[in-house]
Amino acid sequence: QVQLVESGGDLVQAGGSLRLSCAAHGTILGIADVDWYRQAPGKQRELVAAITRGGSTNYADSVKGRFTIFRVNTNNTVDLQMNSLKPEDAAVYYCKAEIWSTGLGYRDYWGQGTQVTVSS
Repeated sequence: QVQLVESGGDLVQAGGSLRLSCAAHGTILGIADVDWYRQAPGKQRELVAAITRGGSTNYADSVKGRFTIFRVNTNNTVDLQMNSLKPEDAAVYYCKAEIWSTGLGYRDYWGQGTQVTVSS
């Protein structure tokens, strides 16, 4: 069984920084693409940042230059470093990962989300 666990959400002042982590637990034979999404109240879930198995990254225009997605390979973890946070960055942040577990091939898994609050 595979579980994705996000952590690192907190209350921070505008201009501050947070680092979110997405850790995969269980029988992990491989991790392909990993994405970070966010959803603010009353809004649709949106893709914030993505990293491929090969290490290529992609960002939403609203976070380019401020957020960085990267793999912490030794721990089956993908982090999201968020700098210069703005009130509009406040949301529940979710990670999604393509994971190969025993006998199942690659499939998508979602974490439970972590709350980011940015005060102005």
